[in-house]
Amino acid sequence: MSRDEWIKIDHNYLKHISYRKFLLETEQQYCIGSNPRSRLAIEELYEAIMINHLPKRFPNMFSLKGDIFTNHVTNCKYMIETRRLDDTYMLRVLAENVEEDFYFMCPDEDGEYRLHAFSSCFPQGILGPSKMGLSVREIHQPVPGYESRLGNGVDKHFKRMKPGVFVGRLNWSIQTDGDELFRPLAKNTGDPDVPDSIANAIVQRDILDINKTYLRCEHHTLTCLPKTKTVMFCVRSYLTPIQQIKDEGNGHALADACDSMPEKFGAYKRRPVWGDQLCGWLREVEADTKTRLTVADQTSL
Repeated sequence: MSRDEWIKIDHNYLKHISYRKFLLETEQQYCIGSNPRSRLAIEELYEAIMINHLPKRFPNMFSLKGDIFTNHVTNCKYMIETRRLDDTYMLRVLAENVEEDFYFMCPDEDGEYRLHAFSSCFPQGILGPSKMGLSVREIHQPVPGYESRLGNGVDKHFKRMKPGVFVGRLNWSIQTDGDELFRPLAKNTGDPDVPDSIANAIVQRDILDINKTYLRCEHHTLTCLPKTKTVMFCVRSYLTPIQQIKDEGNGHALADACDSMPEKFGAYKRRPVWGDQLCGWLREVEADTKTRLTVADQTSL
């Protein structure tokens, strides 16, 4: 992917930035964090985004004059000279101006990449403070198959990354309890190795409500900062109502994708909570496509 695809701005920008500012006031301990090892990396990303990217990529929205950066959408101004700024200020400013969440994976003396800072207002199942200091493998420990199939490859990829290269991928899950983007303790994933969690999930099937169910997609980007060699893990989150997906004719495709998950990965994605009912509803042909029903109301499922 190109650098121009790194930071995305769409019609929800002002709505989401306003919510991020609210979260920074009410949930700051979960939205930003750092330690002394991340200082230089934070400075480097701050300059890359606020000086070298936003004013050039989106000149109608952002401008730079001297030491002042102006967001013309929110009418807010920010200082740019990093030697005068602390880590908290820079992480907050990043969170207040772009919708991407940033995780700073800094290399240690042994070449291991560990999380030493984050700016993340829209996390899904990532409680930032609890992940500080952890390696890539340790962070992904709950993911089925990561250690056996992906761990070595990801470690090698991190070490081979070159500055200026942007690598993107997509991740998705089913969100069944509304359109909240701030989910540090998300219910979208579970532990496939804990039988009780699966049993409880099956019991919960009857409460699924289509009107509160969304496809949550995350666009992940990896890039390496040239000075500190920090690998930036960037996450942009999107929510699409399941009803919209069905209305647009993509219900069968999504149901097939849900069914195709391997058993343990499906459990990790909490498919026992929503799988049978949601997939049946997605494949159902409605006589009146304008009718909005909840799964709980459908006795046929």
